This record gives sequence, C-alpha cells and structure tokens, in this order.
Amino acid sequence: MEPTPKQERLSLVAAGFGQSMELTFVTTFLLMYLMEYAGISSRGMAAVTGIITAAKVFDALNDPFMGGLVDKTRTPWGKLRPYIIFSAAPVALFSSLLFCLPRAAEGVKLIFFGVCYVLWGVAYTICDVPYWALIGAVFSDIRERTRTISHVRAIMAIATGLITLGAPWIARGLSFAEKTNSRGWSLAAIAVSLAGMALFTLAFFGTREKQTPRRLEAVSLGALFNALIKNKPLFMVLLGSIVGFGRSLVQAGGAVFAVIAYDNEGYFTLIGGAIITGMIAASFGAPVLLKKYSGKQVILASSLMGALFNAMMYFAGFQNLAVMMALIFVNGLSLGLFMVVQTTMIADAVDNIEQRTGVRNDGISFSSLTFVSKLSGSLSVLVFGLMLSLSGYEEGAAVTPSMQNLIFMSITLIPAASCLLSAIPFLFYRLPPAAASENA
Repeated sequence: MEPTPKQERLSLVAAGFGQSMELTFVTTFLLMYLMEYAGISSRGMAAVTGIITAAKVFDALNDPFMGGLVDKTRTPWGKLRPYIIFSAAPVALFSSLLFCLPRAAEGVKLIFFGVCYVLWGVAYTICDVPYWALIGAVFSDIRERTRTISHVRAIMAIATGLITLGAPWIARGLSFAEKTNSRGWSLAAIAVSLAGMALFTLAFFGTREKQTPRRLEAVSLGALFNALIKNKPLFMVLLGSIVGFGRSLVQAGGAVFAVIAYDNEGYFTLIGGAIITGMIAASFGAPVLLKKYSGKQVILASSLMGALFNAMMYFAGFQNLAVMMALIFVNGLSLGLFMVVQTTMIADAVDNIEQRTGVRNDGISFSSLTFVSKLSGSLSVLVFGLMLSLSGYEEGAAVTPSMQNLIFMSITLIPAASCLLSAIPFLFYRLPPAAASENA
C-alpha cells in the first residue's frame, strides 16, 4: 500500500528528528567527554583536534563521490532509500563507540578514537546525502516539498535544543551515582544513538521514491557530473552559502564568548535557546512567505536581515543581555529562513537540470549541500579560532575589555559582513522560464 503524502512528510520529519538527535549529541558533547571523562590529556586533545580536522577534510571530499554512487544506484526500493536503511545501524554503532573509549594507555585511546571517528564520518555521509535527496525524490509537487523541508528544518532545530539541554541529565541518570561519570555518558550515547537512528529508518519505511522512466534509466557518472557542471543556479546557491559561513560563528564561538563576556558558560544556553527559537519560528513560517515571494527574494531578505541585525547587536553591546537575546532571536529567524530556502532552491535546481539535460542527479547535487555545510562550519571554527588567538585569550588569562570587544566582533561584525557578501551570488540565481513558472 502506497503511503499518502502526509504519511511521507511525517516519516521524513521523524527521521530528521532522529538524525539531528544523534548528530547533536556527538558534535556537542564529544570533546567534553574526551577531556572530562575519558582521561585524554591536553596534549592528547591536540591530537584529537588534528584527527577531527583531517577526518572532516576527508569527509567533505568524500561527499561528491557518495553523491555519484547514489545516482548510479538502481534497486527495486529506489536509488536513495536503500542507503537509509543500511546506514542506520553503522551510524548508531560508531556514535556509541566514540563515547566508549577503552581503559588503556592514551595512545591506544587515541587510535581507537581516530578509527571510530573516521568510520562514523563515512557512515554519517552515507545516511545524510541520500536523506536530503530523498525529499526531492518523494515530492514532485513544489509546495509539498517546501512544506516538508520547512518542517524537517524546524524539527531538527527542536531536536538540537532538546539534546543540548537534556543529554547531560540523561548521562547523569544513567551514571547511577551522585555525580555524572564516564559510564553514564557511554550509556547515554548508546540510548540516544539507538533511538535516533531507529527514527531515522522511518524515511525508508514511510516513503516511496517517485520513479519515472527518465530516473530509472542507467546514467553514466560522466553524464551526472556534466549535469552538475551545467547547473549554474545550483552553483549560485552553493557560492552564496560558502560566502555566508559567518552565520555559523555564534554557534562556533558562543560558549567561549559567554565565558569571556559573562564569566559563565551557562549563558550559552540562553544564546543557543534564542537562536534555536528563532530558527524554529522561521522554519514553520517559510512556506507562508514562499507562497507570496520567490525563494530568491526570501533568501536575499534573510541575508540582509542577518547583516543588519548582527551589526546592530555589536553596536548595542553585550552588556544589555535582554537586548542581545532579542537580536540573537531575530538572527535565528534569518538563519532559519536561509536554511529552508537554501534547500528548496537546490531542489528546484535539480528539477531544472533534469528538464534541460534529461539527467536527474539528486545524489551529487545534494552531496554538494552537505559539502558546503561542512566547509562553512570549518571556516567558522577557523575564523573564530584566529580571532581568539589574536585576542590573546587563554585559560587563566585576565580578561580585558579589548579582548571582550574582539571576540564580540567575531560573532557580530564578521557575520554581518559575511551575510551581506552572501547576497551577491543569490542575485544571479535564475531558473529557465519553464522551471520559474512552476514556482510562480
């Protein structure tokens, strides 16, 4: 029995919630676990940083190859859904193992961590690229697709907030002791990974790819990449996204800024909560805006909003916490709009290139989205790290006003400039008349 569009949308939304649970747990708490509970020394943490950086570079380069493999796949289940069902268990396994380092010499721990982290990255790419491509393959109706993307983005933001706030309590409860311990974090990782990836499999069980003769036809890898190269609208979205990497600087440096500005890392909960709330509101509101305005208009507006309100936040100052939270909320709105419309514009570009060339390359096209996301995140970490180094801040150092100002600039003025520059490529985003009329 074929699932209804509503059932498919709910399945994809639930899968996004599960995937975000797992990803948030790993990316938010892994370094803290290694330093505080796995006994990795400061020298060992330098090695960990090197391992993570090298793994991210390898992982980003691996995305296009994964996309090509997906587009070449032909099974009775479709070309995307098989990767959903067969990647869930490896992702859950390696996510759990990252929080289960053996009691051994530090060198052994680092080798164990390095192997597991690389394999986790490969497994996550195998699940992530097909998932985003699946949304476009399931819904041919643009409005239904936009609604699904907006709901997925919103529910992923909710999952991020819930895990960020709730995971320490889960680890505390599973420690079965007065204080949180290593076993508690290991059991929490296992619980979250199993629950998250179980939900993720609903993207397989609750959907059907809309197969057409053109999509089922065998296509060479050269033809797939040729279609990608000809897709100028897609490249404009990707270029605008890379230039707009500054949108991620608050997430990258918010916790450190909270310590430097307020001498309390707990304030990052307020900062993160304001961003996430704004993202959720914008994600649900995006389909309404896209009924009245084109994706290009909305994404340009979100870029200008980000530039304006980030600049306003700097000049308002961080001393007035209430004003700062309000401005961060508005920046969350601009970020939420950007993420929804960015994904819908890529999906539209995939439809467009299929109309022009007869080749549908969901996998390669959406692998570029995951590649850009990883590259943008890496650039934001790099830029914040450079600003932190320029400020002279280190653990135990006396915090000065100039130090606070420089770090505050890194999460306000740099994002403002980045958002403004990112609007330029989107000005050149144009679809041919046939595709444009579908969006009207």
